[in-house]
Amino acid sequence: MRAAKGVRLRKSRTLAVSGLAALLTGAMALTSAAAEPSPSPAPSPSPQAPPPQPPPQLTEADVDAALGKLDSVVEKAMKRTGVPGAAVGVVYEDRLVYLKGFGERRVGQSGKVGPDTVFQLASLSKPLSSTVVAGAVGDKVVGWDEPVAGHLRGFALKDPWVTSHVTLADLFSHRSGLPDHAGDLLEDLGYGRGYILSHLKYEPLTPFRASYAYTNFGVTAAAEAVARVKGVSWERLSEDILFKPAGMNSTSSRFADYAKASDKAVTHVKADDGSWQAKFVRDADAQSPAGGVSSTARDMTRWLRLQLANGKIDNRQVIDAESLERTHLPETVSQPPTAPAGRTGFYGLGWNVSYDDQGRLRLSHSGAFALGANTNVTMLPGEELGIIVLTNGEPVGLADAVALDFFDTAQNGKPTADWLALVAAVYEQEERASKSATDYGDPPANAEPARADSAYTGSYDNAYYGKLVVTAGQDGLTLRLGPKPMHFRLTHYDGDTFSFATRGENAVGLTGVTFTVGDRDTAEKVRVEYLDANGLGTFTRAPAD
Repeated sequence: MRAAKGVRLRKSRTLAVSGLAALLTGAMALTSAAAEPSPSPAPSPSPQAPPPQPPPQLTEADVDAALGKLDSVVEKAMKRTGVPGAAVGVVYEDRLVYLKGFGERRVGQSGKVGPDTVFQLASLSKPLSSTVVAGAVGDKVVGWDEPVAGHLRGFALKDPWVTSHVTLADLFSHRSGLPDHAGDLLEDLGYGRGYILSHLKYEPLTPFRASYAYTNFGVTAAAEAVARVKGVSWERLSEDILFKPAGMNSTSSRFADYAKASDKAVTHVKADDGSWQAKFVRDADAQSPAGGVSSTARDMTRWLRLQLANGKIDNRQVIDAESLERTHLPETVSQPPTAPAGRTGFYGLGWNVSYDDQGRLRLSHSGAFALGANTNVTMLPGEELGIIVLTNGEPVGLADAVALDFFDTAQNGKPTADWLALVAAVYEQEERASKSATDYGDPPANAEPARADSAYTGSYDNAYYGKLVVTAGQDGLTLRLGPKPMHFRLTHYDGDTFSFATRGENAVGLTGVTFTVGDRDTAEKVRVEYLDANGLGTFTRAPAD
């Protein structure tokens, strides 16, 4: 093997974009201030409720003042970022007090965003899904602390003991030990939900119930287990338990329903020249409970009312209050304090959970598709106040900043920080962290030549990612991956190392492909750098080759 100069394993993957609120726990306080699995973890904890909420700190006049500035806040943020469209709704004391659309559903085409425009929610799907499960728990279908394996046939993690003990609550709070975003790269390659869930058993585990890592397919496994108990699909279950009873008539867990909606906001990404383009389609059906819901601002304000009224809406108890309250309690530490006076960020069941200086509970969640969507929900249950922000542009901070600005203004009369700049910096940091340490677009001046194409061509196997095939043609080497499969043209970098441009939601730009060549001048193994963050990215030549 002739190793490429300067190539090294990227030490960490992109931070959980939808865990942004946890990263901002300390900053948000400003709004109120003007390995191996553990062999014997404790039983699945049912968290103790914190002390009762203090009396409301905000007056109706405070909220009205913040509402009066909201149009300007959204319009200025859209102008600064260029995000094409947004929809915003606010609920206060069980009343819809603000509902408005801004901008365009698709750049370059007629069609304004309105309250009934359908947006993809991305990870804002998680608190919706935990609401669905809370409904099932209230109906005595399942319990939050029941093991998943008893309901989801074939479910397994790498450690048998963890497999038999991991519960719905463990997976919804990201404390199962699965690594960050486990399974997401399989989805990018085109694998479906069944394949991905059946292959989580290959992922390495960190200590059970003692570590936090954000996992879309952990949540999906838990949700799928509940659906199996009911004998229906998750998509049907979410309709039956929440969407229909709550009057959320434009909300769906199916991508097909979003795709056929006539009034929908398509996803947009920012091009290198600063323009916004409707370039990609994001079908998140594989992880529907974690990221595949679509909805409107109007529907989402109905869900906010239900959340803030302990499961009731229009005088009907849709979701059991006790089961719903469990979703609002801290289950695990998601963000330890970074300074002596810093705040701890928690994760509940599908929610980021924090407490401000007055002891008020704050619940929030962001959703982000790198392929073109950004959303946010934030609530102060003790104030009976919540906001929903939906946008049709890749995450540049707009959705989160509008929510932060609104609560800051309600508390202090004006924003105490430039929230858009602060949140944008977090997203930019995440983007930089995802890139390879090696610039594959700039080969070394003294690069070693590649061997003959025949040294690399052939089939390679991997228990997790499946088959990888390298072929040679007039344009050089091509790598094929995934069930369809996807084709990636290889560009030589140095020695036995090549590169290709990654695609999909978790794309990281150029990534390295390094062949290990044996004594017969034939590659025996190939390692794909961006697939190897958890040590699963090495493929071995198939015996027939």
